Amino acid sequence: MSRTRPQRVRVPWRVVASSHYSDAALAVYVKVAALGARPEGCTASVEYLVGLLGMSRSGVERALTQLMRPAPDDDVAELTSYRRTHPGGMGTTAVRRVRKPSATEAFVWVPSAAAESLSPRQLRAYAAVAYAVATGHQVTLAELGQVLRSRSGKRAGQPLDPRTVRRTLRSLADLGWIAMDARAGYRGRHTYTVYEEPAQLSLTADTHDGSGADLGDGSLATKEAPRTDSPDDERAGGSIRRRRDQVVARGPVENPAPAPLRAAPKRPYTGPGLTLAPRIWQVLEPVHVLFGGLSPYVVRKLAREVGHQLDRGVEPERLRSRLEFRFACTDEIRDPGRWLLGAAVIRRGCGLDACESGVIWRTGERCQVCAARPPGRPPGPRRPGNPAPAYPGPPRQRATCCPCPDCSPAPSRSPR
Repeated sequence: MSRTRPQRVRVPWRVVASSHYSDAALAVYVKVAALGARPEGCTASVEYLVGLLGMSRSGVERALTQLMRPAPDDDVAELTSYRRTHPGGMGTTAVRRVRKPSATEAFVWVPSAAAESLSPRQLRAYAAVAYAVATGHQVTLAELGQVLRSRSGKRAGQPLDPRTVRRTLRSLADLGWIAMDARAGYRGRHTYTVYEEPAQLSLTADTHDGSGADLGDGSLATKEAPRTDSPDDERAGGSIRRRRDQVVARGPVENPAPAPLRAAPKRPYTGPGLTLAPRIWQVLEPVHVLFGGLSPYVVRKLAREVGHQLDRGVEPERLRSRLEFRFACTDEIRDPGRWLLGAAVIRRGCGLDACESGVIWRTGERCQVCAARPPGRPPGPRRPGNPAPAYPGPPRQRATCCPCPDCSPAPSRSPR
């Protein structure tokens, strides 16, 4: 009679190695992927997953949220959830499906039964050891600590210490999911054997009379053997324990160093490119030549700032003239992104909306509030969170009515 193989789940290595996913997220991923192997997908409710995994409801919901949100390092979501309703309007359980890994993506096979019988930390340690065995890497306790990591307390996010990793591996060995040969590998590293199901079952007696119930007299051993050492260690008058002489190889040992444990691959962004609205693109036309070395984050933040000012009622011609004038008055721009966000697009002047660097924009007259300001006072308040301008403001063009020094200069209109 052939024995069926236990159900296994193909888990992406990024779910195991990434610090973004908690230990509970790995257990929920394995169970959802196992239940989602059916054509209709995983239709299990949160209560059903709680009963299978032995976790709290809040822990399962947090794990589902982590899997459904895009990871911050590669912007990939591992789980999708679709809500359903009956024709009458009553809600029912959602349909959840895991992301199909690519052919070149690193992965590890994890039995679905391990998610139910192991704790979240033990399951992650099992997956890390299984990946190391499958790739032929003799992993160290320190490398396993980098994968497991602390999840709470003051050491949250830091690698586990080797003592805690060793205790977790011993618990896996006691449960029969792995076999560990101490100091049997490269440079004294442990070697492991991974099982798809527990290799040893729990021991049970036939009756309540002990392990030797077949004879009816309890245990078969009625007296302990007094001798446990080798017969060569005996002496007259009793036996003693002696340390045997260990033979150590003194010559060089040619052991090839194994390949390091591969980290989770970082996938490039393949989404749609950055586009700007036509009104924002027309305002930023004078500084288009600076967009070549800017990142999408800086361009998006600049466009958001221009959009906020346009929504507040600032004329597009005013913003365009401000950028054109300041770009022409600046001799050297070392950092285009910082100059655009901190000096070019920020309005200078007093609290009046019509004031543009000390001049009323619509009339071209000098701002009376800026004129009444003491000489040592800054030109105007800046919004909190924006850095100070790295370059001085544009020079004002002034005309005098006569060469007499008593006459005050009158400002001429300047499109700023």
